[in-house]
Amino acid sequence: MQRHVSLFINRLVLALTVIAVIGWITGFFWEFVALGLLSYLCWTVLQACRLHRWLHEGLLSDPPVSHGLWGELFDSIYRLQLRQQRSHDSLQALIDRVQESTNSLSEAVIMTDKSGSMDWWNEAAEKLLGFRYPADRGVLIHNLLRAPEFKQYFQKKRYDEPLQLRSPRNSDVTLQIQITLFGEDDRLILAQDISRLVKLEQMRRDFVSNVSHELRTPLTVISGYLETLLDHSETLHPRWDKALKQMQSQSARMEALITDLLLLSRIENQGRDFVAKPVRMSGLLQSIHHDANALRSEDSPSIELSIESDSEIYGDETQLRSAFTNLVVNAMKYTPKPGGKVRMRWYTEGNQVVFSVEDTGIGIDPVHIPRLTERFYRADPSRHSSSGGTGLGLAIVKHVLLNHEAVLTIESTLGEGSCFQCRFPSSRFTPKALKAG
Repeated sequence: MQRHVSLFINRLVLALTVIAVIGWITGFFWEFVALGLLSYLCWTVLQACRLHRWLHEGLLSDPPVSHGLWGELFDSIYRLQLRQQRSHDSLQALIDRVQESTNSLSEAVIMTDKSGSMDWWNEAAEKLLGFRYPADRGVLIHNLLRAPEFKQYFQKKRYDEPLQLRSPRNSDVTLQIQITLFGEDDRLILAQDISRLVKLEQMRRDFVSNVSHELRTPLTVISGYLETLLDHSETLHPRWDKALKQMQSQSARMEALITDLLLLSRIENQGRDFVAKPVRMSGLLQSIHHDANALRSEDSPSIELSIESDSEIYGDETQLRSAFTNLVVNAMKYTPKPGGKVRMRWYTEGNQVVFSVEDTGIGIDPVHIPRLTERFYRADPSRHSSSGGTGLGLAIVKHVLLNHEAVLTIESTLGEGSCFQCRFPSSRFTPKALKAG
């Protein structure tokens, strides 16, 4: 290109020089120079008009035929157009392939901007959510998915946990929504049909509940007869005494297990479908503290209660009592040494209100903490018999807190003790608690 520019300038200078010489010889120097410059100007305007008309006709039409610098300019623009078109075709083919592969997914995929205006979605979104193309393009997704919990989930930008909601097209279909941020706060929304998993989970709950109910009656009969036999153990051979006591101990453990299974099943099935009422936390915690002290033995740890906030929360008092009692009993159980301490606290921290149970017991290896709330999971299986627990206490705590939109955090150090914290959000505060905070 630089060579053509130099050649064009040389020719232009040469032409002007020839015109100037002819004008000087004929005595019309300035007239010839003006005529030459005007001719060059007219030719330049003509080439500019041809360029404008060519660009207006379309990128892939043949370029005008010209010479010199303008000819090189036309050819260079044409080559750039061809490269740009090839790049465009390649990108469009890639986009078409991505969209085609996305349309083959059974999960709904939706792209929106930061305000929720829908840019694109796949075919599964039309089946699961009832979107219509192109009528719904540019429509706010909140106007099509009218569940309030979805709008809150979309706007909070906290997408660590997925959201479950009913499909607007079929109330029998349960969807799991997961959102990912990209670009300038744009959203990629994935919606998966988990109706089958929900039904299987409900079947599991029903099975556990039904089996527990069926086991309770025969176990009550067995426990009753064992108690009767032990009351008249003096009439039996001495070798039966130990066997009967072990049978009674194990039946008591089975009864405790069934009781916890039924409680957990009831809490799971109830979910958040309960009438939330203001719970007077100071009275509830004082009652739990009194009951825990009544269970203490000589080598049990001391139990302290510290109420540092008058905050109250909306919730189910029965569920909260079960969760808090489980935490306190666990702390007592694993703080067996004389001189041990268990401290219950109720306090406000930032925009949360917290119930914590801290002990000076044996502690927990950090590797076990993520799984502690699983059913029947034990950090130390060797303590199963001695602890007398059912392995469901922390599972009950987890589900109670889920029902109250709260979270459980666990901190522990082996040999030094543990701290369990139940953190309730500001949405659960009563007006009195908000005023106090």
